[in-house]
Amino acid sequence: MSELVLESKTAIVTGGGQGMGRVMALGLLRAGARVAIADVDGAAVAEVAAEVRGAGKERALLTVIADLTQEESAARIVKQTVEAFGRVDILVNNAGIGQETIRRTFMREPVKFWAVEPARWRQVIDVNTNAPYLMSRAAAPHMIAQRWGRIINVTTSLDTMIRGGFAPYGPSKAANEAYVAIMAQDLAGSGVTANVLVPGGPANTRMITEESGMNRAALLQPEIMVPPLLWLASDASGGVTGRRFVAALWDPALPPAEAAKRAGAPAAWPGLGQQAIYPKS
Repeated sequence: MSELVLESKTAIVTGGGQGMGRVMALGLLRAGARVAIADVDGAAVAEVAAEVRGAGKERALLTVIADLTQEESAARIVKQTVEAFGRVDILVNNAGIGQETIRRTFMREPVKFWAVEPARWRQVIDVNTNAPYLMSRAAAPHMIAQRWGRIINVTTSLDTMIRGGFAPYGPSKAANEAYVAIMAQDLAGSGVTANVLVPGGPANTRMITEESGMNRAALLQPEIMVPPLLWLASDASGGVTGRRFVAALWDPALPPAEAAKRAGAPAAWPGLGQQAIYPKS
């Protein structure tokens, strides 16, 4: 895929200061996109900005320090992006927090749901579920008006959503994925797509704490997110919506369309069929 495939496109990456968000933001920049990074961590954002300056791409980067749990943040991020670059084409809802915010040893000592403090529960839901809603709500009208847009939400592996000891992280990501399935239907025919991208297993990010005892070299590395991301963000993925893509299953050696076919499946759980019984009209 050409590195210039995203020239003239503008992307917003939430949680772009570190981990997968940082890697994806830099990948989009290398592909020719202009990128707005939104993150609550000012120091992490400054490090990314310094790296981008070193690569001579500072004009293509906007940094926004924002707490995504605050309702006003989404509108401000989109407004600043449009003011800086004239448009918004791609939204990567990546920002997330997990069980590490509740217990650092959660991998070895799973957290029972009744041990989760309500404030912690709300915080995880706010970041992982509410923030993608607010960001998508703010960006979608711009995308619909220009008849082109890509909304890409980072959720998690389906089994993680229902794994014991993973509340509220699992439910927050399940809600996020269900939201993508609904967005895809609501946006049908608008030129805007909504899809899910997941690493496919534990990734080498801050969510896997040192206390977990896991071998970081054996974890999925954040860089695997970039090839499927670039395809999803490009014209080549037009018409592909309501799908989930597993980065670990994406084969960069294949043509992107074939890699997408092998790594993709419907978002959420449509395979269960229609369960509700509606009254006849």
